Amino acid sequence: MFVFGTIVLIFENQIFKRKKMNKLIGKVAVVTGGNSGIGYATAKDFIANGATVIITGRTATKVSAAASELGAIGLVADQGNVKDIDNLVAQVKDQFGKVDVLFVNAGIFNPAPVEAISEPHFDNQMNINFKGAVFTLQKFLPLLNEGASVINLSSVNAYTGMPNTAIYAASKAALNSFTRTAATELAPRKIRVNAVNPGPVATEIFSKSGLPEEAINGFATAIQQRVPLKQLGTPETIAKLVTFLASDEAWFITGSEYNIDGGINVNPLLAN
Repeated sequence: MFVFGTIVLIFENQIFKRKKMNKLIGKVAVVTGGNSGIGYATAKDFIANGATVIITGRTATKVSAAASELGAIGLVADQGNVKDIDNLVAQVKDQFGKVDVLFVNAGIFNPAPVEAISEPHFDNQMNINFKGAVFTLQKFLPLLNEGASVINLSSVNAYTGMPNTAIYAASKAALNSFTRTAATELAPRKIRVNAVNPGPVATEIFSKSGLPEEAINGFATAIQQRVPLKQLGTPETIAKLVTFLASDEAWFITGSEYNIDGGINVNPLLAN
């Protein structure tokens, strides 16, 4: 009897672990900018938890390579281009019909002091980081199932007043405000809309900023020393939080922002 009870316990533990690792089983998820960084790590975690994942990106070769590595579906789309978003939605509708999870992740970081901000600099960051995010959600609305989860990737830069990030920070602050309003409007459909605000994370976004490598390395070292936990975050860490918000376990969470930043926003006075 003891042996039988032990076997039953082991069997139940295996089922529990399997359920725990399949938070998104049967769900269709779209990850914009999923060919690198946080988007790639999240797509990988979504797949590990049972989801069918569509990733997007602006460069066909990079999207194709990432999709092949992940076992995802890769579609080319520029989040800053509304026509591209329309085409993306049409392709997803044709292939899958409905979507359960939308991770609006695509974004750019292009630092510049206030006196150096140009109109193209402003437009490029706002088009991708904010306008594109708004229209990505709007265009996907007809495809979102009741109870779907939308996660917007924002940044603690929305609040820190970090030098040289005025437009980037403004785009993320606008995205957070949009998140709260969208959550209220979509609540009747049980669609949850939340934002994740990473702090400094080691991703390719810095190498795409246009800064020379020495400047990037110096910037990363300086930022790391200002984080109370004295280390940079990882894309995989952010991905775990996004997966939780995407899952039914987070059914009572909407209109919220989650800082995941090593304490840099909560305790700026300690970051010396």
